[in-house]
Amino acid sequence: MKAQTFNKSLVANAVTSALLLSLTSLVAQAEQNQQESEVERIQVTATHRTSTIDELPFNISAMSGEELESRNVLDNSELVRNFAGITLIDKGPRNGGTANSMIIRGINVEGGFSGADVGQSTVPTVSTYVDSTPVFANFLLKDIERVELLRGPQGTLYGSGALGGTVRYIMNKPDADLTEGSVKLDFGQTDGSDGNNMSFDGMFNLPLSDKTAVRVVVSQVDNDGIIDQVNLYQVDNGGVPVVKADNGDCVPVNGQLTAEELTFNGSCYRSKKDVDTVEQTYVKIALGSELTDNVDLLLTYHNQSDEIGGRRAVTRGADYLGNEYGDYENGSTFLEQSERDVDLVSLEIVADLGFATLTSNTSSYTHEGSGWRDNTSLWVTDRTGGVGFTNWFDILYTGNPRPAAHVEAGFEDEAVIQEFRLVSNTDDNDSIDWLIGAFYTDQDRKTTNFSHLRGLGEYGFACVDVGDACAANGSWWAGVPAINDMDFSYIRNENFTDLAIFGEFTYHFSDSFRSTAGIRWFDNELTNETSTFFAYLQPEDIPFVPFETQSESDTLFKFNLSYDLADNMTAYATYSEGFRRGGSNAVPTSGPFTELNPETVETYGKDTVTNYELGIKGWTENVIYSADIYMVDWENPQLNTGTAWWGFFIAQNGGAAESKGAEFEASITLTDSLNMNVGYAYTRSELTEALIQPQSESEIAPAGARLPGVAEHTFSIALSHTMSLTNEIDMSTNLSAYYQSDTVNSVVPDSAVYDEFDGFTIVNANVQFYLENWVLALYAKNLTNEEGVTASYPATYWSTDTGVFENYYGNNQKDMIARPRTLGISVSYQF
Repeated sequence: MKAQTFNKSLVANAVTSALLLSLTSLVAQAEQNQQESEVERIQVTATHRTSTIDELPFNISAMSGEELESRNVLDNSELVRNFAGITLIDKGPRNGGTANSMIIRGINVEGGFSGADVGQSTVPTVSTYVDSTPVFANFLLKDIERVELLRGPQGTLYGSGALGGTVRYIMNKPDADLTEGSVKLDFGQTDGSDGNNMSFDGMFNLPLSDKTAVRVVVSQVDNDGIIDQVNLYQVDNGGVPVVKADNGDCVPVNGQLTAEELTFNGSCYRSKKDVDTVEQTYVKIALGSELTDNVDLLLTYHNQSDEIGGRRAVTRGADYLGNEYGDYENGSTFLEQSERDVDLVSLEIVADLGFATLTSNTSSYTHEGSGWRDNTSLWVTDRTGGVGFTNWFDILYTGNPRPAAHVEAGFEDEAVIQEFRLVSNTDDNDSIDWLIGAFYTDQDRKTTNFSHLRGLGEYGFACVDVGDACAANGSWWAGVPAINDMDFSYIRNENFTDLAIFGEFTYHFSDSFRSTAGIRWFDNELTNETSTFFAYLQPEDIPFVPFETQSESDTLFKFNLSYDLADNMTAYATYSEGFRRGGSNAVPTSGPFTELNPETVETYGKDTVTNYELGIKGWTENVIYSADIYMVDWENPQLNTGTAWWGFFIAQNGGAAESKGAEFEASITLTDSLNMNVGYAYTRSELTEALIQPQSESEIAPAGARLPGVAEHTFSIALSHTMSLTNEIDMSTNLSAYYQSDTVNSVVPDSAVYDEFDGFTIVNANVQFYLENWVLALYAKNLTNEEGVTASYPATYWSTDTGVFENYYGNNQKDMIARPRTLGISVSYQF
């Protein structure tokens, strides 16, 4: 994509001028290099007791809510670029709310081609917590106290799925000591968009008594898109492509036929600009109360609703007629919108029992959504690499004049969670610290995929009417006309229960030498039933097929030794284990899409990791630092691949994989007004045993193959500077950069979905002006307008028509890009 110039608007000029002013002052201040003030030591609660980052003998990073606000961090894709050693497969807002694609220490199964578009049952390798609730909700990062990033397996405290690490979102709590509030308006422009970005944030904290308060947060995001879809089918109310009128003309869109509308294969087309719109609404209501001198209660409700107009993805190459796609253009013939809604309610009760603190957290959430996926290229592309049939539309539906395929994908996820923790109240004279707890969850998940070939029903009856004039009828395998246009679907219902007892115990041999042992016993069970039905049969006629119940009962361990080399320097060694449950795949076992040896891929087993780590961390008056080296052995890794015959997405177990590397982070106070945060991580993550296709028993990936989405090098740096412009106006400046090296799309090198992505650098800058209760902020994100591709549907898998019968005017090849350069301005008022 060619470089874009700054939009010469009022916002662009204001942002540019302010940044130049503030960056000039930042450089001038850096040249003084006077170390005059003490670095901030952030307090965290990762071990369920309060301590500073430098005191914990393992690799943990944190970012305060004030830092999130000053750097204008709004979501996970922006968050992870402030830390080294964590990456994210960025598929934009359309998938960001439904698929946790964060990667820590190279432990990853998800390819850049999959995610929320298909009904995978694997759970992520990074666990996420909203306060004490284990859920991936991807709420807007609003009214946050801090975010904590724990690297390495966290199985003993944070349970299943914490293979690579854990991310905790700690929210601001109601405060009965003050009445306060804030409002914020934000306006921005993104390169490639003809529209604008607008958002609103509001917060109000109200004491109801001297011991009770309520806190309300409301946020609204309304962003215009950047992607233009230039060859969309015009469709009727049933989603069937509209054909030309008898006079050879297309019905005008919006009452006027434009140059952007055209005809091909008898269909009518249109283009639509800025399809990937983003509308998000977030609400948090929290009630906090001090019931007695020793008992506190916190009741919190979160809700977020997202409506996304399409993918933030560009198409390379050309359409069927050879027309090259331009910048920010997408060749899909259907819109790929999505929506989701998540509700989370939690009740936390904390009681000080004197010898220990008892915490009870009861929570319940529902998370559901749906979306369209244009599947037409799947049917018309000549693919290579592990797919049994190619050019399916020509083979199976010969003669149909207009291929039009899409999937309606949906999910429902709900759970009830209960956790009890008892944490010892200790002082400096105690030789033992301890924590014990119990955890239970009951989760129901439903995944649906309904594949449609729009217009096929009409075509089938037309073939019957004309007899031999048609090469094939509408229902190729049944020999009768299609009764609807649904060619394949599945519905999967899962129930997962998990009971665990856990604990950590620390013994202080001396003031400088200590040992921690952690243990978690768990017993879980997964039941699953799947309904798969085929070409034009009614769903109610196909019964659900129960899969074998999967049960696991095991124990995880953690051991840690730490020794204070000095009063402010600690060396440590850690052994820790992680576990992730198995699951099942929705693979047809009967009918025309029956797979080769389907019993070999109906289910997949658990996988486990063992982590070995050596590190050192400490602090001086001006620096907090940490560094470590690690090796993670991954047994039976769950990897997303495909079936041997039809190419259905599946999860399967590999033999073994390994990730090893080194990490370094430092927070440095350069002067009394200039701070720097810097981080670097080296990660080498690969298979150590060849990956074998279960159905064919053939090798599909050799030992040494890279794991998908894992960057070998990541680097982040941020500079923040404060100064007074006048007696009444202060100014702060933030400049940050994030770099990651190249990645791959799949663990299988010769797969049709394999792709390689270049490394990239994202640079952000913002400046804030403070006047009493007012804050004016100007910001620039992705200053150099990097594409930052981390996921794709490659041309080898989804592309354009390569035959002579399909007559497909379109191209489903997609590169998911980072958000292009965005300039903005915000005004906030605090009271």
